[in-house]
This record gives sequence, C-alpha cells and structure tokens, in this order.
Amino acid sequence: MKNKLKIFVLLFVLSHTFFQCGVDGGVDVITYGDLTGKVVKKENFEPIENVKVTLSPTNNTTFTNADGEFSFERIEVQEYSVRANKDGYLDTFEGANVSEENIVNVVLEMDISTALNQGPTQPNLLTPEDETTDLENTVTLTWESTDPDEDELLYTIEIRNNFNNEIIRVENITEESYELQDLKFGGKYFWQVIASDEINPEVASGINSFTIKEEPANRFFYVKSEGDNNVIYSSNFNFDTNEVENEIRITSTNVNSWRPRKNNAANLIAFLRIKNNEVHIHTMKTNGEDVRQVTSSVPVAGFNLNEIDFSWSTNGSRLIYPNFDKLYMINKDGTGLQEIFSTADGSLITECDWSEDESKIAIKTNNADGYNSSIYIIDLTGNILNTVISNNIGAVGGLNLSASGNQLLFSRDITDFQSDDYRQLDTRMFIYNFTDDSFRDISDDDKEAGTNDLDPRFSPNESRVIFVNTSNDGVSQRNIMELNLDGVNLDRRRLFSNAVMPDWE
Repeated sequence: MKNKLKIFVLLFVLSHTFFQCGVDGGVDVITYGDLTGKVVKKENFEPIENVKVTLSPTNNTTFTNADGEFSFERIEVQEYSVRANKDGYLDTFEGANVSEENIVNVVLEMDISTALNQGPTQPNLLTPEDETTDLENTVTLTWESTDPDEDELLYTIEIRNNFNNEIIRVENITEESYELQDLKFGGKYFWQVIASDEINPEVASGINSFTIKEEPANRFFYVKSEGDNNVIYSSNFNFDTNEVENEIRITSTNVNSWRPRKNNAANLIAFLRIKNNEVHIHTMKTNGEDVRQVTSSVPVAGFNLNEIDFSWSTNGSRLIYPNFDKLYMINKDGTGLQEIFSTADGSLITECDWSEDESKIAIKTNNADGYNSSIYIIDLTGNILNTVISNNIGAVGGLNLSASGNQLLFSRDITDFQSDDYRQLDTRMFIYNFTDDSFRDISDDDKEAGTNDLDPRFSPNESRVIFVNTSNDGVSQRNIMELNLDGVNLDRRRLFSNAVMPDWE
C-alpha cells in the first residue's frame, strides 16, 4: 500500500511540473508559416525560369517555374535570407520574416552576370591623320581602343565618300588596322570606327577624312599573280633612276583578270576575264572603274588561255579575237560581231595583232598542243597576204606589228622542242622585215643561257622592246624587261619583278 502511494505522488509531481513549464514558457511550441516569391530580370522585370532559390539558415532549395515563381510551404516561423542563383546572372539576396499562419511574399531582381562590366573606350583614329591628302589608292587605317575589363573587342568600320551614296561597312575586325584597296583617284573618304565588347552598347569614334591623289597617267600595264588569280597593274618607270613609280592595282584580287591591252583613242583597257565558265573580253577605264563585258555569244577560246591574245583597232572602236579556228571582229560595245577568218586545216588561232592603218592583221596558228605554228598576214576579208612562218615545230608567240606595218615582232623557240606542258627551252625574239623578208634575232647573245624571252611588244616610239624573261624550267620567277633597239647595244634592263603580259602605251 505504501508503494502505490509513492507512485501516485511521483506522477502527480511530474504532471504538475510539466503543466507549470508549459505555462511559464520553459518548452517552445513550434509554429509554421508559408513563403512565396518571384524572380525577375532587373532591367525589365521579366520572369526568370529555373532559378535555384535557397533559404538560410535551413538550406532548403527549390526552383522557379516558367512564370519565375517559387514557394516554401509550412516552414518554421523565423527570419530567413532568400538567395537566387542562376548561370548568367549575379546572385541576389532578400530577407524575409515568416510569421505564423501568414504567407510572406518576396520579389528578387537579378542582374545579368556582366552587369558590372564596363564598356570600351571611344576609338581614337590614328592614321591617316584627319584631312590627309594626296594618298595612294590603297590606304591602311589604324586606330586604338581599350577595355577596362580586358574583354576582346570587335570593330566595325564605316566608310563614306564625296562622289556617291555608297557606304562601305566592314564588320567583325579583331585587329586595330584595316587596309582599303582600289580607292577612287581624286575621291575624298570619311571613316569612323565602332568598338564593341558584345556586352555593353557600342562606342563610336569621331569621323576623320582623307583624300586620294589624282589618277596618274601610267603607261605600263602588266599582270601579277596574287593568290589564285591574275591581277592587272599599271605603273610608270623612271629610266633615269631605275625605279618603279605609281604602281597601282586596277583589278580586284577576287577575280581572275589578265592580258591588258590599252587603247589611247578610247582611253580604255581591254582585258580577259572568266564569266559563266567562259573567257570574255571586257573593257574598263584606266583606273579600273566602269568594267563592261564586250563578247557574249562567242567567247575567247583556244588551246591555252594564258597564251591567247587579241587586238584593238587603232581608233578604239573595234576588237579582233580568236575562237578556236576562227577570228572574229566585234564593236567595243558588244555589237556587230562577225567572223573574218577561218583556218583551212582546222588549226587553232591563238594570237592576233592589227596594223596601225587597219589594213592587215597578223595571226598565229598552232595545233592543239601549241606547236607546229604558222604566222600569216591577212586582210579584213580573210585573204592571206603573206606567210611569215609555216609549220614551225617549236613554240611561237608574242605577235606585234610596228606602227608602219613594215615589221613584225615575235618570239620563237629555236630548239624546236615540244612537250605536253608547252615547255620552251630557248625562246628568242625576232623582228621580221616585210621589205626584204629578213629576220633579226634581237635576243642575240645578251640573253642568259637557259632562259626564254616571251611576250615581246614594241615601245610606243619603237626604239625599245618590252618583254618577259624567265628560266626555261617553267616554274621560276618571271620578270618584265626592256631592250634598247639602237642597233649597237642590246642592253637589257629589268623593269618589273614577278610580272607578265606587258603592255606599253
């Protein structure tokens, strides 16, 4: 009985103690509330999906839905720090005091991760200096700009001019320089550089100007190989100082252009260019502008496009050109096409030249390999007036009639060598005299052994000859030379290096 009484007293004491602790607050009762929120872009308040939201100190996490919304239900009542985290954005924090049976709502605004990034400095235009004049028609622009965050910068150049409404815009330049080519002689250009770090707004420079010099009256025209294309140049040569002057690229490096022939009466250059997989004669101004196609229905064609040549009439109104075994005449505007000669044996016409008085034409024929060549003189009705060479075994080329029409300049391989790649071993220059049917070897002993003299042309006063000299290996450098025809000293002089197909007007 005493034991039962002790147990009853103990239970009474414990229950009384527990009751007192509850009344006095000695043991906390846990209460709960809800937290909702939304994550948006700081600049426009658009919702951001799939943002990781973390509560501290509990480290509970959730992710926003397509509307940028999130929620934490039945979380302990207390103060929280709400953190939003997503790649491409800066982390952002908001405080929240969750109370019992209340829904607390927070909005977190997130900046993109580059929000603190600074933009580039305004580009400073260096060269050419503002209002520079008398520049060549190839100009290198230079400038400078820096980025405080050392971001890689991309540049855009805008170029305007004073002669038309064209705006040249070159984008995505990574260097602080750019070369402008084939600018118009006498033109004034205005240029501006725009810098971008692809994060901040673009920054534009001021506007500078420069002026190209007036077009020089160049007398030499020739071809250089650049990349995969032939490019036509013009220049002058100072015979007193042995220096090239005013060399100008007059056709683009993006297209294949060759065999320039200047006509002074028309003040145009005719040349060959591929159009729609055919070779056609085109004309252009001496500065390379106003390119026009002449031939169309009957293209220029033959055994080797690098060997084919055509000729102007003296007054610049017409041209003659070969198409396989036929010779055609056409007006410079592309009208009036007519056939004027056809070979009797089907041999190919490769070159032609028209006399000053337009009464006779020199033509060179050959077989499909370029050999077994003949040179004929015909009239405009196709009658053969003279046979200069007949069925020469080796290579022949470079026809050029003198102004009087009494002499014909050409080249011939005296070894009579033949090969599949049209290699020549000892090609020399000759002048044929119509008066006495004589031949003069003007290459003479001055030509270096193992080389070829090719593509000869009379100078305008016919006191000199311009031509190409190169090794007979077929792959070495080709140089344009000139030879004095004073009858005593056949001195050679190099004019232009790495150049072919000369014309001197």
